[in-house]
Amino acid sequence: MVATLYGGGDVFDGTGTLHKNHSVLVEGDTIQQVAPAEAFADFQGTMVDTSGGTLMPGIADCHVHLVYKGEADPRGSIEGVNPGEITLRVLENAQTSLKAGITAVRDCGGREYLEFPVRDGCNNGRFLGPNILASGKMICMTGGHGNRSGRVADGCDEVVKAVREQIHAGSDLIKIMATGGVMTPGVNPEDAHYSADEMRVGVGEARRFHKTSASHAQGAEGIMNAVLAGITSIEHGIFMDQQCLDAMLERGTYLVPTLAAVQNILNNADKGIADYVVEKSRRVFEKHRESFKMFYEAGGKIAMGTDAGTPFNMHGENAMELAYMVDCGMTAIDALTASTSVAHSLMELDDRGQIKADFKADMIIVNGNPAEDILMAAESANHRSVIKNGKQVNL
Repeated sequence: MVATLYGGGDVFDGTGTLHKNHSVLVEGDTIQQVAPAEAFADFQGTMVDTSGGTLMPGIADCHVHLVYKGEADPRGSIEGVNPGEITLRVLENAQTSLKAGITAVRDCGGREYLEFPVRDGCNNGRFLGPNILASGKMICMTGGHGNRSGRVADGCDEVVKAVREQIHAGSDLIKIMATGGVMTPGVNPEDAHYSADEMRVGVGEARRFHKTSASHAQGAEGIMNAVLAGITSIEHGIFMDQQCLDAMLERGTYLVPTLAAVQNILNNADKGIADYVVEKSRRVFEKHRESFKMFYEAGGKIAMGTDAGTPFNMHGENAMELAYMVDCGMTAIDALTASTSVAHSLMELDDRGQIKADFKADMIIVNGNPAEDILMAAESANHRSVIKNGKQVNL
């Protein structure tokens, strides 16, 4: 088996520690050893020079939509489009993300399961791409957020049936819409949609079949309904209050903030995005930042996610979320950890997300020290190399 030594620079291990002047030995697709550079003085195999840079784990994005490409009207962009073309877009977006250092993604809502063959092809090595987990159809109430593309279900029995349909189709996780949202007309992000009982049975059914769960949850009542139901992760969490925060900390619920979603809408408000989307984005922007900061300062578990595919939120620019998190008060080292070991933990990719012996060699070499300047990791222009399963990515 071919051995490669990465050395000359520093190593960020994914769990909060930056090791100065360390080297990493990789054999095949697996990390074999991490140690000070002098431990490998007699190494005679292939070497990759990381001098002046940092080797770190590949980044995981825990909230993407691979069927969309960041259009001003994402849903409209695929209406009437040939399913084969949509599938090709999924593969293209996945590979674009990988090239930019995103070695794992969690798709939180697709289109008629067209993303599933791409997921399977990337995960089994047929195609070069990130590891992909996919939720299938979002489950939502009649008229609720996501109702134009999700699986509409009302009442406890129907919610249970909808969860079973996703599991039968091959979903890796279950996505349930607890509240209104920004991108659906006529709904209020603050409003709870599913009742506490509907959330409880939906999450419980997912758990019964060993599936994690994610909930689009922006308003406080809906966040609480999801957390008390046992949801694995809260997506967005915009109007989180102290009661929600305490419940999440008690249960170890992850927050996937997706700061990039609202940020990119407001940055491109004059480029054809619907007025109601811009208006709601302006309304929630500061509260979103405040809730993120509150959860972070309380020591909550934050896993990086972007909502990539929403307006002007481009696949391949996912890592900019790290800079947005730092801008909201997170330290650079914690942002790096949120996007590596913590994000992979949420996705249950237990042998990825760290530079550690016996972990898979999903890695990035970046310029400089990202623990001092987060843009070294956040901007793909500062990435020297992406390694997936021990192989250099060339796309």
